Amino acid sequence: MCATRVARVLVGAALVLGILFGDRAVADSPEELNAAALDVHAFRPVEGPSSGPEVYYQVVETADGPLLRGSYRPGMQSVTMGAPVPDHLKQRVRRVSWSWSARAFPNQGDECREGRGDSAASVSLAFKRGMKWYVLKYVWSSVSPLGAVCDRKRTLVLARDAIVLESGGEPGTARREVIDVRRAFIDHFAGGDPDAEVPDLVGIGLMTDGDQTGSESGADWTGFELQY
Repeated sequence: MCATRVARVLVGAALVLGILFGDRAVADSPEELNAAALDVHAFRPVEGPSSGPEVYYQVVETADGPLLRGSYRPGMQSVTMGAPVPDHLKQRVRRVSWSWSARAFPNQGDECREGRGDSAASVSLAFKRGMKWYVLKYVWSSVSPLGAVCDRKRTLVLARDAIVLESGGEPGTARREVIDVRRAFIDHFAGGDPDAEVPDLVGIGLMTDGDQTGSESGADWTGFELQY
């Protein structure tokens, strides 16, 4: 059974209302939300090869339900999988939760170090306002320090942060994550302003890769929920 964990990620000195550490929501919040499952069958290649054996992800049916398994091998081109958020939820989602397991860590993969930016697993939350994209990329790193914010990018059409949500550990260990979508966006892209307008959450992406380190990488994802 996956271990449900309360957040420990520190993404800055400013904490919102004292109930967050970085980006994860407090698990025992009294607020009750509805939840819509996001089936792993909905994920499709959105970057990299789009078909054939080069797409190194597959849905595996287990006794506990389906999971999406990624198995990267050296020499492959990186592939990102993505799924859209349903239209009626794009402005309503409050939290996103999922379970994941890092099966193989890329050798010295480090999102905070140029030329070593591979991770065993990542989940990206993509927001869009007009022509501009905002991406929060949560990674399970091989060696990056827990809570680090790396690979920052700010342009006219893209704002992106990579946040180390998990680091290292025993391969095959499963974790459950809960992200407070509004608070995370405000912390990273709105200077902590609680009155800031949060754009639509339009999609969720995931990836495992080892192209920069030339090493194997692998992960499983399951149990995606959009809480609103």
